[in-house]
Amino acid sequence: MSFERGIYKQIGVFVLPVLVLIVVFLFFQRSNAEVKEQVIFIEKSFLEQYNLQTINAERQTNIDKVLKIISRYNRNMSDSLKYAIANEIYLMSQKYPNLNVDFIAATITHESAQTWNPTVTSKVGAMGLMQVMPATGAFLAVEEGVKWTSAASVLYDPILNIRLGCRYLNELVGLYEKDGGLAAYNGGPKRAEMWIAGNRNNNILWKETRDYVPAVLKLYEQFRSEGAL
Repeated sequence: MSFERGIYKQIGVFVLPVLVLIVVFLFFQRSNAEVKEQVIFIEKSFLEQYNLQTINAERQTNIDKVLKIISRYNRNMSDSLKYAIANEIYLMSQKYPNLNVDFIAATITHESAQTWNPTVTSKVGAMGLMQVMPATGAFLAVEEGVKWTSAASVLYDPILNIRLGCRYLNELVGLYEKDGGLAAYNGGPKRAEMWIAGNRNNNILWKETRDYVPAVLKLYEQFRSEGAL
């Protein structure tokens, strides 16, 4: 019995430290896994926060730029309306792949006769900042899910006007590129198609459209070159 106890004691002396080492090893393995998981979580959170800050900074830079453009042409507009319009333009630039802030701002600047007046109306009946014709607006409103109560209530609302105008402009630019899209926006898709098929012979365009396309593109390049101002 004493011999067996001696054997067990020797085994215990040998095995116990090994067991302790195994437990410690497993503990640290578990701890390292937890630490690694925490590090990954922290890195992921930091990256998400960094990306969010970058997006917010880009958004604010673009909004600030549009605010200054609006103020240049319409000093009487309230700050709250300016911000709402600038924010909507930024949102449309993110929603539509064929548009950007400078291009939208250039189009509005020219369409509104450099007034940025939400209730501006043309001689032929085009309405609002992006000069949308009522019939076109009613069609676009269905596509956009905007309730069409009346031409005035929708198209003189600058946010809805920009939303409908940008939807239409994005489609046209996607079909005909920037210059062709502008030609279609001003003179109609059929005339723009004829112009493109005719190697962009300006004689094919209406007189107004011949002046319209380079005028908007000039504003576009001007706003692009100004950066964030």
